[in-house]
Amino acid sequence: MPILYRLLCLFFLLPISVSAFSAGQSALWDAHSKRLELSRFVDYWQEPSEPVDIAAVANLADEVWSRNGSDSISLGYGSEVYWFRVKLENATQSKAVSLLEIGYPVLDHIELFINPGQPGSEFLVLGDKQPFYDRPIDNRNFVVPITLSGEKVTTVYLRVDTTSSMQVPLTLWDPDTFYSAEQSRSMFEGLYYGIVLVMVLYNLFVFMAVGERSFLHYVGYITTMPLFLASLHGVAFQYLWPGATWWNDQSIIVFLNLVVLFGGTFSISFINVTRQNHPYLNRWTVGLVMVAGMLATAGLFVPYRYMILPTILVGALGCTTMLILSIARWLKKDPAARYYTFAWVFMLFGGIVLALSKFTMLPRNLLTENATQVGSALGVILLSVALADRLNREKKRVFLAQQRLLREERKARMAQEKSLKVQREANTLLEERVQERTRDLENLNQQLLELSATDALTALKNRGYFDRTFQSAVVRAYRYEEQLSLLVLDIDHFKNFNDTYGHLVGDDCLEMVAQCIRRFVTRPQDLAARYGGEEFVVLLPDTPEDGAVRVAERIRTEIEKTAFRVSGETLHLTVSVGVCSVSPTRADATKEVFGRADEALYEAKGQGRNRVVAWRASGQAKVSAVSPV
Repeated sequence: MPILYRLLCLFFLLPISVSAFSAGQSALWDAHSKRLELSRFVDYWQEPSEPVDIAAVANLADEVWSRNGSDSISLGYGSEVYWFRVKLENATQSKAVSLLEIGYPVLDHIELFINPGQPGSEFLVLGDKQPFYDRPIDNRNFVVPITLSGEKVTTVYLRVDTTSSMQVPLTLWDPDTFYSAEQSRSMFEGLYYGIVLVMVLYNLFVFMAVGERSFLHYVGYITTMPLFLASLHGVAFQYLWPGATWWNDQSIIVFLNLVVLFGGTFSISFINVTRQNHPYLNRWTVGLVMVAGMLATAGLFVPYRYMILPTILVGALGCTTMLILSIARWLKKDPAARYYTFAWVFMLFGGIVLALSKFTMLPRNLLTENATQVGSALGVILLSVALADRLNREKKRVFLAQQRLLREERKARMAQEKSLKVQREANTLLEERVQERTRDLENLNQQLLELSATDALTALKNRGYFDRTFQSAVVRAYRYEEQLSLLVLDIDHFKNFNDTYGHLVGDDCLEMVAQCIRRFVTRPQDLAARYGGEEFVVLLPDTPEDGAVRVAERIRTEIEKTAFRVSGETLHLTVSVGVCSVSPTRADATKEVFGRADEALYEAKGQGRNRVVAWRASGQAKVSAVSPV
């Protein structure tokens, strides 16, 4: 029993003894050292509420300090100020020039003391609250040159005050090794941002070409993601805004929330998460997008310390939500969700690993720091493949729909050919059918126009058609300064004829007069029309008065000598004709021309009928051949 008791005591007291022994242990740098991770050799001490100067810190007993003892220094978020101490022992006899790298570029304020209180001590102020060009070495991380004296111990103290996660990864480098590793790291960064830039431009051009809104949301997402990572890793502070210390902190808040915002809108649009098929997921995602938008806006005004924890929470919820959406749509057999799910697995891996490392649940190392970049790069590539696959499927769907329409059209055409009993060859084009129908419609329209413009009794044009043609003829005569002649004919004593022989005989009489008129109106541009009742008009474009009077006289003579038999009685009809031949002085002179021809007609009737009278400007009417009534 005493032996067991001693073993238990040894088991519980061993870590305490090891910790006490290791406190203050030096990191050994020898002639073969190229890179030395210092996290296991770092001691830390939390500063009380009142600031403490370096002299008091340097005189603290080793028991006050706590040895970190792990591969990373990560103390989480809080308002506490920490002091860190690391002892560097040079095992060589000569001086060793080295570089001390603090590999977390978002620390606000760092006071660095090298061998305080000794000859040759150094003091530097670092942090992202200082302009970038104040750093001793231009690098995204904080890099300080340190000279290690031969066979001596160099003690370095750091006072760190930050609103970001209290992570202080320390690495001691040989300068040549550091710059070689930095070159590889820069190539990795360049490859990542190059991939993202190509994807941004490609999807932006696709959006401009096809107008698909999903591509625009995706461009927003893959633009804000690298901007967030560039801000987090110090690349943006180095190359984009080296003097904007306030914005360097706030940009992390703004861009991370915009990643969630555009990621949510892209997911809703791309994999069709609507209120109809996923009401709860749609409302949750829309709400998350709205919260991210408000936090992104607040990031422009509210200090970083108040925004970082809600932003990380929203980021973690956003990554988880997008993965759940993709799985839900995959279960619904959505083809786009296949690539989408794999893409979000990679992105979620990187996002969650980064968040857990900030909350000290995972150690800070090469994997946790670069997981977001690797995951986002793979996710961006897979999402671009998913968008291309969706576009290809849309093209195939449209092609198949067109094929179906063509087949239906072919069936409809064959059915139409059978119903019309028209024998055509199987390769007759649809255009020929359309042309045939168009010609039929044009002929039918022409016939309808002809019927609507023709007097049913006399087969001459009716008054409406005459009025339109007369107006056009007057405008043309006015424009080209041509002679225009108008004949107005009226059957003499037609009312008495109708009263004596009846309206049916009167209709026959009108048909006979129309036939006589038609014999002498032969030019294509001439027009004969029934104006109304027993009155007829003849329009003779580009015809002087002599020619018009001759036509009128021939019509009058033909009507006079044409016998008309009624109940065994032979009758003869006569007409009076008024002629007006003018060159119009106005384009709207139709009433004036018709009125003058009508005046000449009344003059013919007043002079005894059965005669042709031409209107003269002086008021003297010219009378052509006259026959007694």
